[in-house]
Amino acid sequence: MTGTTLDDYTDRYARRVRGMTASEIRALFAVANRPEVVSLAGGAPYVAALPLDAVGEMLGRLGADHGSTTLQYGIGQGTPELRERICEVMSLSGIDAACGASPDDVVVTVGGQQALDLVARLFLDPGDVVLAEGPTYVGALGVFQAAQAQVVHVPMDNDGLIPEALETAIADQARAGRRIKFLYTIPTYQNPTGVTLTEQRRERILDICERAGLLVVEDDPYGQLGFEGDAPAPLRARRRDGVFYLSTFSKTFAPGLRVGWILAPHAVRDKLVIASEAQILCPSGFAQAAVATYLGTMPWREQLKVYREVYRERRDALLAAMADLMPAGTAWTRPGGGLFVWATLPDGLDSKAMMPRAIAARVAYVPGTGFYADGTGNDAMRLNFSFPPPERIREGIRRLSGVMEQDLAMRRVFGAVGPPGSPRGRAGSDTPGPDLA
Repeated sequence: MTGTTLDDYTDRYARRVRGMTASEIRALFAVANRPEVVSLAGGAPYVAALPLDAVGEMLGRLGADHGSTTLQYGIGQGTPELRERICEVMSLSGIDAACGASPDDVVVTVGGQQALDLVARLFLDPGDVVLAEGPTYVGALGVFQAAQAQVVHVPMDNDGLIPEALETAIADQARAGRRIKFLYTIPTYQNPTGVTLTEQRRERILDICERAGLLVVEDDPYGQLGFEGDAPAPLRARRRDGVFYLSTFSKTFAPGLRVGWILAPHAVRDKLVIASEAQILCPSGFAQAAVATYLGTMPWREQLKVYREVYRERRDALLAAMADLMPAGTAWTRPGGGLFVWATLPDGLDSKAMMPRAIAARVAYVPGTGFYADGTGNDAMRLNFSFPPPERIREGIRRLSGVMEQDLAMRRVFGAVGPPGSPRGRAGSDTPGPDLA
């Protein structure tokens, strides 16, 4: 081996490791978690809103009274009790027995992240294409890149994924002789934009995918966190064939338990279980019992209302602070639920280049580049409002706007702050004015 490297194992890794890159979000955690930093970067739910005394007592009883089973090995698909409870949760969104939802077709996973990885393991060969919204969830990008797939982004606007752009992307890939395996989409309160796919577009997207023979992987972590009435019914509530529904209790109960699930077409269920057993043998029995007991004995529907009110207040605080303090030329989405706002910067600013100055000013966000497989998104950032209290949110925006004003002043004096010709990656925005891709 010639040359120098900090990693003595470089020439021993599998080929798929070459596509692995560090998450922009994970790289921020060490700094963003410092108490002096206002973090608008993560996606952490506000678990302090839970009745923690009651939850703690429940967990204690599970260990003391049922430890002989909850601390033991389990089955790869997940416990029947939890799968039945999951079907109760999905029924709130319209995914019920009438549209073929059954505990037999639910596979419990270690959070939503393992659910994504299992789907990738089953369906993606090196070189396959995944269509995904642009921008999209950074954790999904990591999974698809590790599978050596190519992610092709489909543009969005304020109404979500654009059907005509999806048709164009499918045609372009067909002409290039590339094989598209599925569309990955977060149609409700999307991460990172907060945008929701409209009722009319949901049917069109499903029709387009059905005509093209594409599977649909619907990721729905936020669908029950709406602030302004009910969200449109999930894609899986409309079609059962070819639609994989993924969700998690990380945003509606406790991310530390790492419990998610897949509702899969019946023919695929066994393969998902086999793949999961190869990875983890079985999901945590204790974590499953904790979620099932919470759903069976505590007022979890009322707790969802608590979360919605907390997050609505914090979203409103963020939007008000941005309207009051952000420099002219900044635009942003107005989410009807979920945890995130997507902000597009004034011309010439680069969110990734600006990040060190923001950290020095004790505020953190996620640069838009983390949500694109092709490195675009320099002109955008994701802001989280679920964790900081309203007064900290406003202080964070005050600090962030100061950094932006400084960079704009530098640009007026010295020219562009970011790299010349930085790609401009826009999602939908509706405040203060139209700024659509």
